[in-house]
Formats: sequence, structure tokens, C-alpha cells
Amino acid sequence: MPVSMMPSVGTGASSLPVIVVTGMAFEARIARGDGSERVEVVYAARADLLERALNAALARGAAGIVSFGTAGGLAPDLEPGALIVADAVHGPSGRIDTDRQWAQRIAAAVTDRRMAEGLAGRVRRGAMAAVAAPLITAEDKRALHESTGALAVDMESHIAGATAAAHGLPFAVCRAVVDPAWRTLPPAATAGLRDDGSTALGPILRELLRQPSQLGALLRLAADARAARTTLIEARNALGKGGVLRITGVDNDAPGKGA
Repeated sequence: MPVSMMPSVGTGASSLPVIVVTGMAFEARIARGDGSERVEVVYAARADLLERALNAALARGAAGIVSFGTAGGLAPDLEPGALIVADAVHGPSGRIDTDRQWAQRIAAAVTDRRMAEGLAGRVRRGAMAAVAAPLITAEDKRALHESTGALAVDMESHIAGATAAAHGLPFAVCRAVVDPAWRTLPPAATAGLRDDGSTALGPILRELLRQPSQLGALLRLAADARAARTTLIEARNALGKGGVLRITGVDNDAPGKGA
């Protein structure tokens, strides 16, 4: 069942920060930007920890919530480093629409060559999917793409979107593809992910010792991750230059409309 976003980015003055939601520590470092904007970044790999951090940030006040970070590719034509500006998220509880005007502002910033030279050709608009556990195999990715039409998948956007809807806040998604749809992840790829979103090297090395044949797939994934990281840095710089994370107000009387 769709969740409608009632508020939208408006024109009144607001000193509240935008909350940026992501899953991993390296994504959070990128999301913080250069400190020139009022953003509060929350992250965790485990859903309950992420929800707790997000609720604590909301208690301090927020102008909107944006899901930012990496994602797994679902559409077969998307290469590593593609950037998704989502119109909606298909999650475990149904479809959650993003704020139309905010999504348009994000898309305009990341496709403006004055703000992000070379990024425009990697940007796609469309739906995201969100799941509670990592999507590992190419077969599972194909099935989710066929059932939802989503371009990519992550594990945080449904939490960010549902929380934004529950609190009457604008919601947006900006995600870079790491592993493409045709890539099955080796077990070592997720072995080192801690609940708090940081990465432990030891479990990855133990997994490689257990099955050394994973090394080639892990190196390919590392190259994918570099492409996604480059895109995220470029996108975050563009969002800063475009002032996209400075929400000036919320218009509660005009669903889907904003400044």
C-alpha cells in the first residue's frame, strides 16, 4: 500500500537540519560533506540500531530525511557508479513515495555540469527497492527487479521513508550502485560488516582463507566499490553546491508541491 508524503519542501525559514540516513561508516563520512550545511548523519547496518539513531536525531528536530549511500543494482543495464535519484521506494510494507520537488532539485544538482562535471551521464530516475537482508545472488536481484521494476536496492531507504512519513517530513533518496545486477556477491563481501556499519578485516580474511577462490570476485567488487564511492563523493559535492540539503521550510497544505 502506498505511503503518501503530505509535506513538501517549501519557502518558509527553517533552522532545522536535514537527517541523512545511511548504512555504513564510509558512506556516513561522505554524507557529512564539508560542514557548511546543517546535516545530521545517522548510520548503522542493523535495522534496530538505525531506527534508534534516527529517532534520537528526530527528537532534536529535522527539516527532512534523505537516504544516501550505496545500493545493489537491479536493472541489468546499470553499471557500478550509476546514481539513482528515486521517485519511490518499494519496501517490506509497500510503496513509499519520495517528495517530488525535492527529488527534482536533487536530480537538477547532480546533472548540472557546473556542479558535477561528468556525473550527469550516470544519473537515473526511477524506483528503489529496500530489503531487510543483503541481496546476494544475481537470481535474487533479477526476481526483485521483475516484481518491483526497481532500479536498485538497499537496506535503509524503507526505514528512512517510513519514518519520514510517520513524522510528516519530506523524504528523498540518492544512491550509487556498487554491485551490478549480474554480479553474485562472494561470502567474504559481507563477512566483515559490523552491526554499527563499520567493517572488520579479520572476518573477511578468515573467509578468504576458508575459500581462497573468492579472491577474484572480491577484487571485482572492490573495483565496483571504488566506482560507487567516486560517484557518491561527486554527488555529495553537487548537493552541497546546489544547496539541496538546505530545506527552507515545509508546506503542510500542499501535498507533492514545493519550492
